[in-house]
Amino acid sequence: MQEFVRERASELGIPGVAVGVWANGTESFACHGVTSLDNPLPVDPDTLYEIGSVTKTFTATALMCLVAQGQVELDAPVRRYLPGLRLADERVAAEITVLHLLNHTAGLDWALLEDTGAGDDALAAHVARLAELKLIGSPGARASYSQAGYNLAGRIIETVTDLTYEDAVASLLLRPVGLEHSFFLDAEVMTRRFAVGHNPGPDGELAVARQWRRWRGNNPGGGLVSSVRDQLRWARFHLGDGRSASGQPVLPADVLRLMREPTVALRGTTLGDALGICWFLRDVDGVRSAGHGGSAHGQFAELLTVPERDFAVVSLSNAGPDGIPFNQAAVRWALEHYLGVVDRDPEPLPHDPGRAREFAGTYENDAMRFVIATGETGMTLEVGIKPEIRAGLTNEAPPDYPPVALGLLPGGGDEYILIEGGMKGQRGFFTRDASGAVVGVDLAGRIATRVLTR
Repeated sequence: MQEFVRERASELGIPGVAVGVWANGTESFACHGVTSLDNPLPVDPDTLYEIGSVTKTFTATALMCLVAQGQVELDAPVRRYLPGLRLADERVAAEITVLHLLNHTAGLDWALLEDTGAGDDALAAHVARLAELKLIGSPGARASYSQAGYNLAGRIIETVTDLTYEDAVASLLLRPVGLEHSFFLDAEVMTRRFAVGHNPGPDGELAVARQWRRWRGNNPGGGLVSSVRDQLRWARFHLGDGRSASGQPVLPADVLRLMREPTVALRGTTLGDALGICWFLRDVDGVRSAGHGGSAHGQFAELLTVPERDFAVVSLSNAGPDGIPFNQAAVRWALEHYLGVVDRDPEPLPHDPGRAREFAGTYENDAMRFVIATGETGMTLEVGIKPEIRAGLTNEAPPDYPPVALGLLPGGGDEYILIEGGMKGQRGFFTRDASGAVVGVDLAGRIATRVLTR
């Protein structure tokens, strides 16, 4: 594994990576490279990385601790715990449940990109502004990945425990599970060895991503900083009986299993075939996996478990956009070499210019813009932050992705796959209205609405 990690990271130009595997009752680690191109330190299993949306597994598990304690009900309306909740639609605000937040079916758009400060009231202030967020559908109608939904879930944790989100998660999970290298606050990170993200500059050369952290109000959706050793221990906890390594009860085993039961089906996405409670569930070469990925400021994380084989793999990398294919390659290598499980991308259809033209256009959600273009030889997808959103950001934002080739997949279901670049292998699909017109596109579980035809 060390040889593979070194060769693949070098090939993709990733400054520093860390991979961990739990298999056959043994932990194995492979690390390569440095924390930063500007201030390099060797990466080791305890080096801290921003794990982005893998944080959502902690938010969901903390809420399930409160469910197990009888303090929260999954099917209860969110307003039972947050009676002052206001959204763009009063009916949605009244109807969404805790489970809707945890399986991304609340009807909330992706994210509210607003800095509400670093104080203990940051999350409350973030939730108070959710009335500004666009809604994409009725609660329970469909899954669409929502950062805002998980930040709202984090606020429920605060109100029920009467603690800050960070203190509640530390009390419910980090300390009991023994995660000694996992932190939310910069003051806890800065005295330890941590990686910084990197993104390509205008000349194509990697440079340190100077905005190292996002605002505190985003912590439930993506704010944890952790090590590969801690993340592997976290995966092992979810594979176990609900006790910590020292035998301390943390969560009943049947609740952990419940989190891996399908709650809503997914279509045409690399993320999975279904969503459990937070976990993306996917059948890979005949075995069921449960996992989650994350990204933050030029850092990327991937955590995958195979419960029936008591197996887990974690991969962390610190450069975009190729940190994504590095993590995917590391996970696939581990699956094949430890379990004999082979994960392959489907083959796209030959390009059809006539069919491709009906998909060309611009699509947007609350923060992102997707531009799909087509010609005689193929289709491309360009992904970026909306210009008006980028102009309003006070800190450095990641660069937009350059156009990459995509191909439609067999089956006639309007599904596609990206076939090059840092997002190679990512899958999505187009949606149509009742008349059959293409009105939206999904990528990485997020819906974007068509705003312009090219």
